[in-house]
Order: sequence, then C-alpha cells, then structure tokens
Amino acid sequence: MTNVKDMKSLGDTIRKRRRELGYTQAYLADYADVSASFLSELENGKETIQAGKMMEIISLLGLDMCIRNREE
Repeated sequence: MTNVKDMKSLGDTIRKRRRELGYTQAYLADYADVSASFLSELENGKETIQAGKMMEIISLLGLDMCIRNREE
C-alpha cells in the first residue's frame, strides 16, 4: 500500500500504475477525456489540478484512494 500524503506522492503513484499497465500519457489522457498536459501536471504533483478529473484517472487505473486520520 502506498501512503499518499500529498500531490507529489499521488502523482508518483499514478505514474507508476500507468507505466505498470503499459499506458502512454497520450493513451490514458484520451481514454479519460483529459488533455495530456493535465495528466502530466497530475503526475508531477501540480497543486492546482481539478479533483474530479483526478478521481476519474484514479478510477480508470483501478486504484483506490484511502484517507485516514493521522491520529489513528
């Protein structure tokens, strides 16, 4: 399990999974109906990406995102 603590670690996780599946950025962007530049920004941890599009990418890659309370 990967602990996603910020946009950088989320982007790294998405990039790793995309590559594991053999998808190019262009292929995944087209499939997810986002621009390749959006996907690149997401994978590079850009802070201003749109959350709805981000969740679509996560879902299309077969990933789940868990949020846990740090105090637990």
